[in-house]
Parts: sequence; structure tokens; C-alpha cells
Amino acid sequence: MARILIGLITASVIAAGGFFGFEFYTRHRIASEIDAAFDQIRAAGGKASHGKVSFDLWSRTVDVADIATESAKQPSVTVKIANLTVSGASQPAPGRFSADNIEAADVELGASTASPTNWQLSYKAPKVVIRNYSGPANLPQPPASTSAIEMYRFILERFATVSASSVEAPSLAGTFNAATATAVNYSDFALRDIKDGKIATLQIERVHFTANMQQAGKSDKLTGDIANVVSHDFDATAAAAMFDPQKADDNSYHRIYGPVTAGPYTVSSDQGVQVRIDGVTIDDVAVRPSGLQLPALLAMIPAAATSPPTPEQTRAMIEKVAGIYGSIRIGKVEMSGLSIGTPQGPLKLAAIRFNLQDGKIGEFAMEGLDGRGPKGPVEIGRFALKSLDIANLLRVSARFANPAQKPTPDQLLGLLPLLQGVEVKGVVTPFMDTGKTVKLDNFSLNWGEFVGPIPSRARLTLKMTTPVDANKPSMAALVAAGIDTISTDDDLGAAWTEASGAFVLDPVKIQIGGIMEASARISLGHVQRQVFSLNPQQATAMAAQIEAGTIEITAHDIGGVDLAVRQYARNQNVSADAARQAIVEDIRTKSTGATEANPDAAIIVDALVGFIEKPGGTLTLKLTPRGKVPAMLLIQQAKDDPLGALAQFQVEASTRQ
Repeated sequence: MARILIGLITASVIAAGGFFGFEFYTRHRIASEIDAAFDQIRAAGGKASHGKVSFDLWSRTVDVADIATESAKQPSVTVKIANLTVSGASQPAPGRFSADNIEAADVELGASTASPTNWQLSYKAPKVVIRNYSGPANLPQPPASTSAIEMYRFILERFATVSASSVEAPSLAGTFNAATATAVNYSDFALRDIKDGKIATLQIERVHFTANMQQAGKSDKLTGDIANVVSHDFDATAAAAMFDPQKADDNSYHRIYGPVTAGPYTVSSDQGVQVRIDGVTIDDVAVRPSGLQLPALLAMIPAAATSPPTPEQTRAMIEKVAGIYGSIRIGKVEMSGLSIGTPQGPLKLAAIRFNLQDGKIGEFAMEGLDGRGPKGPVEIGRFALKSLDIANLLRVSARFANPAQKPTPDQLLGLLPLLQGVEVKGVVTPFMDTGKTVKLDNFSLNWGEFVGPIPSRARLTLKMTTPVDANKPSMAALVAAGIDTISTDDDLGAAWTEASGAFVLDPVKIQIGGIMEASARISLGHVQRQVFSLNPQQATAMAAQIEAGTIEITAHDIGGVDLAVRQYARNQNVSADAARQAIVEDIRTKSTGATEANPDAAIIVDALVGFIEKPGGTLTLKLTPRGKVPAMLLIQQAKDDPLGALAQFQVEASTRQ
């Protein structure tokens, strides 16, 4: 029994000795591998050092103290870590390293460049925790080039080789010193579900920043806060495509970000500027590598220039910027609850929305503007620009880069296709100093289907109410009738159809509140494409072939006839009935010559008289060409011989209640 006990004790001692011997060997091997990694940094000309290295075999935990590295290349990058603890370390496969938990204490990251750019960047974090990490076991060979572009590409490609369930930093402080001194503090910074170069979620509870700057020779300090920053589906491989020359012919879009939200956002300055945005949403941010090769773009930026760029250099740079806009897609940008402090009071904006694809903003809209102008409150329910072509606007502006060469009218007309519509709704503004307001319910103007730079389709709608200016002589009749506001509701449209050669004005609707409603439809035939030519001679020659079509006009009295009768009665000091009869007789007397020369004129006069005699009626007039009627000759004939022009049409006219 004693021998057995002694044997067990001896075996235990040998096992314990072997264990601690293996732990010593393992610690020594880990220290050697860490030293080898640091030697790699030193071999590239940089500096690298560390303190004590310890290893616990039971928990597979490695501790490295006092890590310090500094790159030899520009920009100079320094990294300091007071202590690095790796728990649950293992090597699941050759060339791979994993850890259950990596915790770094007192992390400092710095970067700087020397003259002429002369900037410094630094980040400090008391603690950084990485969970369920997996990545390459060895440091990759750094890029041979010293450019920042190659370093960014290296980092993005390296990022695609690692994975982690989360990276968290309870607090993170950054500073950037260049022309402006900026400090940024992040609270509760977290990255989650990192794999294959993608970050499923980025979250920051709060970002606080300050910036000291010079504006117009005066110093100013900006202070701001951004809360609840959340980003989904960041793709580093898509971002890396912008740095990869092999992607220079790739015309497809690579999505970098999914939904991004933040807010509220506030910023203020010592000079009194105050801005607040309740929320910001950005979604579907993508790039097209063929137009966004950052190395080539940055190579175009000149170093500190001693002279202004030439017009050719300016045009080349503008063309590149246009290419950038044409290579970015942003599915949605929305800012809500904007408020800006001004000397006249706060300027509020409910929302700003826009998107961008292929260099075009599909719609840029501002909604719910509420502010104050010099004469009183101003409201705008909605202002929108439709199909704004930013990329081609820049390209066109590049042609005007030489101030000695003024743009020609044709070049200015070429700007028209770059915007295809404007919309304004819900505008309320002061009417002079009367205390009354002008209300614009709706204004919409859009155009499209271009023939060269000229649109072949357009439509205008307008609905508004305005006070009557009693000081204007032209408004005397309305003032005398007791009308103090006047409203209008108009809808005007025009379109050309190439297949049929028809050009139609339809709808043509005009309503003046309390006075008159009118509508019309006017058609032209044999309108050829060359009519839209910028060549005046060609356009004039083709315009001579245009033929007049059917003309239909309708007028509905909603108070205008009685208004005219009352005004006539006041001026002549007669009764309303006498005034109406006098107007009718005046119409018949002045049209006697026309009705005797052309019976169709009598049809029109009879309908007009009936319209005056019975208020609230509807007057309809239809002119149908008796044959081919050249439109240009008709216009001239209407000036010289109105009855001769009328004779070319079959006339239908009537009045109904």
C-alpha cells in the first residue's frame, strides 16, 4: 500500500512538473511568436516594443503589457496599448487564430504627417473588448507603397479576413488638428456581427464634438451632439473596390451601407448659430467603381499650387467631380425636425428628402418650412425639384469655366433638360404691410420628352389667393364691388406626338374665383421634329408647314357678368337692368359690319349676347377648319383681316344655363 501511495505521489509530481514545464514552454513559444511579429514591424523600419508576456494554460489566456509601435512610413502611425489580454486563445486551423475574448486597456492610436499638409489625428479608448474573434495567425506583409490610399486598401482587405461577434468601446475620444482643431467623444461604441468584410450593425449612443475655426477673420467654436447612431450592413469589400485598379471597368453598383439612422443632432456656435435635427435617415449607399477610383481621382488634386488652375484644368476637375456624382447611388436621404436659430426667430423645417442615382436627384423636397421674414411669418408646405441632373449640370458649367467666354443662348437653353419640374405647395406670405396674406395652394411646372434641348411636353398648374390691392387703379372695379380677395385656379398643358405630328394645348383651364371659369383645347397638325430645332432658319421653314386644327373654347360665368354690369351701372348712373341692356346693344351695334360680312360672326354675337343676358350661363365656341389652314398665315391674317381668318372655319357657338 505504501509503495502504491509513493508511486501515485511520484506520478503526480512528475505530471505536475511536466505540466508546468509545458506551460513554461508554451509561454516561451508565445513570447517568441509575439517577438517575431514585432520584429516584422522593426524590419520595415518602424519601432515596436512590449513589456511582460504571460500565459495561463488552463484558461488559454495571454497577457501582453506596454505595447508600443510606430510606423516608419508617412503618415506616421503610432499604437500604444497598456495591456492586452487574450482569453480562450486557440488555433482552429493552420494559419488561423481565434479567441473567446480580447480586451485592450488604455488604447492610443495616432497618425500624423509632416509639412506641407501637417495634420495630426489621435484616438484614445480606456477599454476595447472584442468577442469571439477569428483571424489570420500572422501579421500580413504591409504594402510597399507609403501612400495613404494603399494603406486604406490594405486595411479594408485585411478587415475582410477577420470575424467577431462584437467590438465594444464604452468611451472613445478623438482629436484632429489641421486648419481646424476638432475633438470628438464617442459613448458606447459597438460593432456587431463582423464577418466576410461586413458589419451587420454599428451603434453609437452619443457623439459629442467641438471644432475651433476661423470664419471671416473671426474665431468661432462649434459644439455639437449626435445621439443614437445606428448603421446596418456596412460592406468593406464594396468600399475596397474604390481602391482597386482591377475594378476600374466595373460599371455595376456595390452597396456600402444599408439603413443608417441618427438623431437628434444639435450644433451651436459662439457666434449664435443654433441648429437641431430630430432625425436623419440614409439608406442604400452604393458606389460604381468605374467612376470612383480614388487613387486616380486623388492624383488629379494638385499639390499646393502657386497659381490658379487654368480653364482646362478646371474643366478636367469638374468633369471628374461630375463622374463622382454619376457613380454614387443613395436610395434615400431624409432629415426631419430641422430648426435653425436666426435673428428674426427660429426657422423650422419639417423634413428634407432626396435620392441620388446615375448623377440625378430624382426629387429634392423640403416640407413644412416655418419662419419669419421682414414683413411677417412665412410658411411653405412643400418645395420640390424634379429630376435634377447634378452630374450633367457640372459638365455644362465646365464649359463656362473660362470667364472670357460668355455662354451663348443655345448653351443656356441646354440647361433646360437638367431639371424637369418644380413644385411649390402651401405657401403663406405677408401681403405688403396690410397684415393680410398671400396663399399659394399649389404651383407645379414640369416638362420633358426633349427634342434636343427643347421639351415637347409641358404642364403648369397654379392655385392661389391674394388680397386685392385697393391702391391700384386696375383693381377699382373689384374694390367697388366689395371684393377684397381674388383667387385663381389654372391648369395649362401642351404636348407633341411625333407619330401623328399633332401638337395640342390641353388642358387649358383658367378659373378666377367669383368671376369666371374658362377652358380651351387648341390643336395643330403637321408639326415635324425640325420645328424644335435650334437653327432659326430650319425651325421657321418647318413652322410654315404647321396646320391649324380644331379650336374649342368654353366660358362659364360665376359672377363676372354681374360684376361687369354693376360696374357699368355705377359709371353710367343707371339701373342694373338698364346697364345690361346697354351692354347688349353696344355689342350688337359694334358687330353689325362683321355680322353682315360673315354670317358665322352673327352666330358668335348671338351666343355672346345670350351669355350677357342670362348670368350664370356657359358659352361654348368651336372652330373647325374647312380645309388645310396654314397656322402661320392664319396668325398674320387674324391681325390684318379677322373676318377672313374666321371664314376658314366652320363656327359653332351656343349658350346654355
